[in-house]
Amino acid sequence: MRVIALVSGGKDSCYNMMQCVAAGHEVVALANLRPANHKDELDSYMYQTVGHEAIDLYSEAIGLPMYRRTIKGSSLAIGRDYTECEGDEVEDLYHLLKQIKEKERVEGVSVGAILSDYQRVRVENVCKRLNLQPLAYLWRRNQEDLLREMILSNVQATIIKVAAFGLDPEKHLGKTLDQMEPYLKQISQEYGVHVCGEGGEYETFTLDCPLFRKRIVVDSSDVVMHSADAFAPVGYLRLLKLHLEDKAHHLPSSGALGVLPPCSSCVIQETSTENGDYKEISKPQVTWDLTASNSSDTVKLDHWSVKTKKGFQWISGPSIPMEGKSINDATRQTFSLLQVELEMKDYTLSDIVLLHLYIKDISDFGIIHSVYQSYFNLNPPARVCVEAPLPDGISLQVDCLVHKSESTLQDITQGQKEVMHVQSISHWAPANIGPYSQSVKIGDEIFCAGQIGLVPCTMQLIEGGVRPEAALSLNHVQKILQATKSGTKLSNILLANCYVTDKKYIAAVQNIWQKAIKEDIEEFQAKRNSETSGDKQILKCARE
Repeated sequence: MRVIALVSGGKDSCYNMMQCVAAGHEVVALANLRPANHKDELDSYMYQTVGHEAIDLYSEAIGLPMYRRTIKGSSLAIGRDYTECEGDEVEDLYHLLKQIKEKERVEGVSVGAILSDYQRVRVENVCKRLNLQPLAYLWRRNQEDLLREMILSNVQATIIKVAAFGLDPEKHLGKTLDQMEPYLKQISQEYGVHVCGEGGEYETFTLDCPLFRKRIVVDSSDVVMHSADAFAPVGYLRLLKLHLEDKAHHLPSSGALGVLPPCSSCVIQETSTENGDYKEISKPQVTWDLTASNSSDTVKLDHWSVKTKKGFQWISGPSIPMEGKSINDATRQTFSLLQVELEMKDYTLSDIVLLHLYIKDISDFGIIHSVYQSYFNLNPPARVCVEAPLPDGISLQVDCLVHKSESTLQDITQGQKEVMHVQSISHWAPANIGPYSQSVKIGDEIFCAGQIGLVPCTMQLIEGGVRPEAALSLNHVQKILQATKSGTKLSNILLANCYVTDKKYIAAVQNIWQKAIKEDIEEFQAKRNSETSGDKQILKCARE
């Protein structure tokens, strides 16, 4: 994939660019947004601007064209979600990437986001509008592990801004990552500082990495105090004079990244063969108790469950007999009728929390999916899609869980909807393939999309058969639950549906599930025992 790399000068954008190259992508251009009037510190929710005066050196240092645009907008649409908003600083990114795409024929965008949903959502919005694939290989990585990797990968970056309790402009500006790593871990434990600076605690400027043909050398700089707060002073380095220096033994970029670790999800293996060899078949074993009548053009199942106290309600949606119809027409009629039936109960498609999509022939998925995405856009529901032996004449079936917040403030607070809709390819969990969300949270309830054994960074099925597929699928579920609500584990799951392609796989999958739950519970108990022991020690000291 031909890729644009968004570069701020910081360590994260450089290391993600290295990850892109290691994954086999070709970085063909660099993109940067600079502040107007050469202002060092811009009040931006999106962009790092400290160190902007040195960004132009990146083009020659890496040997790639650099496209820059002055930030004209400001932070206007600052909600959880983002839609196109004239005058917002996000639109500056849109116009910059649009310009580059027209000139460089790119397909993807390298994004150094680690934890910020605010930035990720906005970059993904821009990429979707431009039909570009965001690549965010650092997303949701453990920050201590990530910082260590960067250092081992020879990312030579210096601290150019500090803004957190425990960081002092006079002491820490100009220090390298290697020099700061032990102290960053220390203040992370003591004060909750993000080790990689994802809370805005510090910013960096990369002077060299394996992708650079020439290293950047800072000849002179001065410290600018932005805020002399007694507890968390804010200061940054103004880079006054710099030059490029040749690297005597520069390796081609594709050969310089040997230290990059594999995706943690890629190394999940199940070696046990207690159930013998496995042979995949095409149809899942699903019990189906719905029947279709050929006497009518439309089968209206209209199976509505009773609404729960928390406002959830299931609908077993409409099915459309084919009878000479194309799969495109049958799909469109199915969702149109679903929309009508929802409206009869005072719901809309946006009230769907979880959708089960059953398809008779998975080869029809492409057509069904293209119609499906025309009905769902911003914050789509979580989705489970399975090939299933539907009744004769029926090509697809839709079941939905719906929820609508009530009018009182208490009900709205308890039933607040939060959506995890990650479209970037990463090492975290599979990017959503189309308009569905990885999870939807209503109050304390989490609904997770169906997961299969896709390796996140390649979006290809893991090799080895049912056992590694099951282990990797559970790993995805665990990461999604944790990202949706910190501390949520597999042992918190109330209901899980598992689909296999042959009933002989059930025992193997159950063993993996039980093992994962057991390890989850043992980890929780060990942590609880440790905390209890600590509390007892504190109590003993207090008594003494």
